Amino acid sequence: MLLAAAGAAHSQSAPPALEFSFSNPGARSMGLGGAFLALADDATAAFANPAGLVQLVRPEFSLEIRTRRYSTPYTAGGRAAGDPTGNGIDTVAGLRTADSNETTSGVSFLSFVYPGARWSLALYRHQLADFALRTELDGLFADVDGGDVARFLDQRTLTELDIVTNGLSAAYQVSDSLSIGVGISYFDGSVVSRGTSYDQSPEAFWDSNSFLPKLAYENTLFSADDSDWGFSVGILWSFAERWRLGGVYRQGPEFSYELTSRAGPAHEQPDGSDLGTVFGQSIAFPDIYGAGVAYRSPSGRLTVGFEWDHVEYSVIIETLDSELVEASQATMDDVDELHLGFEYVFLDATPLIAVRAGLWRDPDHRFRYVGDEPFNRALFPAGDDVMHISAGAGVAFRGFQIDLGLDLSDVVNSASLSAIYSF
Repeated sequence: MLLAAAGAAHSQSAPPALEFSFSNPGARSMGLGGAFLALADDATAAFANPAGLVQLVRPEFSLEIRTRRYSTPYTAGGRAAGDPTGNGIDTVAGLRTADSNETTSGVSFLSFVYPGARWSLALYRHQLADFALRTELDGLFADVDGGDVARFLDQRTLTELDIVTNGLSAAYQVSDSLSIGVGISYFDGSVVSRGTSYDQSPEAFWDSNSFLPKLAYENTLFSADDSDWGFSVGILWSFAERWRLGGVYRQGPEFSYELTSRAGPAHEQPDGSDLGTVFGQSIAFPDIYGAGVAYRSPSGRLTVGFEWDHVEYSVIIETLDSELVEASQATMDDVDELHLGFEYVFLDATPLIAVRAGLWRDPDHRFRYVGDEPFNRALFPAGDDVMHISAGAGVAFRGFQIDLGLDLSDVVNSASLSAIYSF
């Protein structure tokens, strides 16, 4: 879930977490708890599992609008090590935490599918990531050698992440029970993290920082504005009556970045001096392996889906293992997401009506510091696994379908509206 935390090891000014979400697009998938890989029977299959595109029999346009409101916890101050002195704001035994609350919304998925007799082609645009994080650290204390108390340089950060995927997918029906699909993706990504650390005068050591411009000690800029190509492969197999198995592999992008640190007015160096620059390095985003199974009842009314996704977050640390981070001092875990979803269709209704429910588990994948330095341990602790509950509904007319989806958890709430038009 994180990235520019790496900058803390370089400049002590970086955000503690950067959320990624690799869920399948579409309101129907959201209502099913993301368990869509073995179904893949609408235009969102272009991204989720291209092998499913052969199930479409008419040209189809798809549009999704999605909104997300998320709360990202971060360390805001307190005690990194030792007991509080009781002086000024040094009164908290342990860490103070706060939440960065942000909302993003917009068109998250667009696609066009053109089916043939045993093949299908699709063009799509998918908002893979859209995230912002604001942090403010004020008064992080720790006991140090010699019996003194140290105060970590107070800091403010703003981090923004945006990744858009433009892709071409193709599928071929090998037999009545088996189809395969491939996709080529062009990733357009931007990661910008701005951080400012503030000095604390000896007279105000125990006071809350005013964050005045004249107290700016160091300014940092982590910038990755790049593009990359990737690919995906998928399979869909009806291995028994009413049962289907799906599998997919999606390659993540790799972007080059620069990290620059400059002196502020409060620094011993002249204001604006270059304190260090890292360039010519790259950061890779996770590859994803997924497998799913789906069952449809004899009546066709009930569908149950299960999906397992393996996300290789550790590649982020591996590519940042340079001037920024020592791999032995930081870690990000690969995770296994589990998705379960249910759909019931009222076949006697005109138009057709479907209701959905699901749940899925998002394991902790925060950037964690595992060294001995108390301030970094406080800034980059382990997080918690998050359980998501989802619900949705859809209405299908002749040639037109509209779906709604909700995904709720303790840290992020998402809503989706999808429309599909076939002709």
